[in-house]
Amino acid sequence: MISTELKLPCGATIKNRLVKSAMTERISDKKFEPTKGHNRLYKMWADTGAGLLITGNVVIDRKHLESAGNVCFDTEDMLPKISAWAGAAKANHNQVWVQISHSGRQTNKFSTGRPLAPSEVQLKKMGLFGKPKAMTEADIQEVILGFVRAARIAKKAGFTGIQVHAAHGYLLSQFLSPRTNVRKDQWGGSIENRSRLLITIVKEIRKEVGPDFPIAVKLNSADFQKGGFTEEESLEVVKVLDNEKIDLLEISGGTYEKLAFFILNEEGKEVKESTKRREAYFIDFAKKVRAITTLPLMITGGFRSYDFCNEVLQNGEVDLIGMGRPFITNNDDIPGFLKGEVKVLENLVLRTGMKQFEDAAEGGFYARQLIRFSKGKGLKRNMSPLWCSMFLIIYEFRKAMAKKFA
Repeated sequence: MISTELKLPCGATIKNRLVKSAMTERISDKKFEPTKGHNRLYKMWADTGAGLLITGNVVIDRKHLESAGNVCFDTEDMLPKISAWAGAAKANHNQVWVQISHSGRQTNKFSTGRPLAPSEVQLKKMGLFGKPKAMTEADIQEVILGFVRAARIAKKAGFTGIQVHAAHGYLLSQFLSPRTNVRKDQWGGSIENRSRLLITIVKEIRKEVGPDFPIAVKLNSADFQKGGFTEEESLEVVKVLDNEKIDLLEISGGTYEKLAFFILNEEGKEVKESTKRREAYFIDFAKKVRAITTLPLMITGGFRSYDFCNEVLQNGEVDLIGMGRPFITNNDDIPGFLKGEVKVLENLVLRTGMKQFEDAAEGGFYARQLIRFSKGKGLKRNMSPLWCSMFLIIYEFRKAMAKKFA
């Protein structure tokens, strides 16, 4: 089943059901353009045989970065480099989609001193994030135009689709959540108003790219925070997206305030070890989504065994299997996994002995591996967890300073 193709509502076909989900690369040059490292990285992933590759965060505005190493699609001047990236990424007759995003308040102080957000609700995490400015109507309209422009550039460069990032606490997710959106105008209040920006962006992108270009949305099942975006509200948004005839819905969850969002239940409480080890973190929510829509559905997170992937596909619980970290730790095993020759992919977990540093250690470990791969180097397992926990702060600072003084 995992090796069978999937035809999307727009008419495009994905050659099999395995997706390399979005992972931030952090390797753009000083002009926010893709590099030969992107080409090398995505050619490596194309060679695995996966049916769809989704890029990491490509931001729509270089003033509002998720990482100082983000690529930014805000001008067609960089089309030659973007086209080279797209060409390398689709070298194996696979689909390759650009994940387009605006970080909102989730941009570190090294990159943006005064971020934009729906409301002046600050992200208080290690003192790394500035107090946001509540967006004006003009700011909101500029964001809409920015998403449309990025989609246009992606299509023009040769990418085969786009994914609108409305999860993980970035700007569109911030608008959806009553915890971060306390506006009193047409963009806040009811779930209809809070979802207005996302829906408007999807509508405008469709007008720009036409009916046969895939549009996906990545949506939180919930924020896992008291007073945040709930499952019930997420299902309401799904109903509206169904009316917009998007081509794929990816389910995820959590924000920067809940970095361990893959080991939390719907109320944001930590779950038992036995539950952490089970596959498909969002499968229960996917069943609720499946009850109200026929949209192609993708889950990322937790899939590791060939038999279980085939089981949920055959049961119709999902249409696509999303994986991220296995494309780092087990990249050489992916071709065999697609054929059923490799039955289980490794679930590598870093342990520091200090729970408060483990999220940072894992994030740093995988970020360093991606940077190594982009340089043509292989996987390095024996990295210090303590150094990995500090890596991202040091790397982001250096990268941001290099761009400021370029």
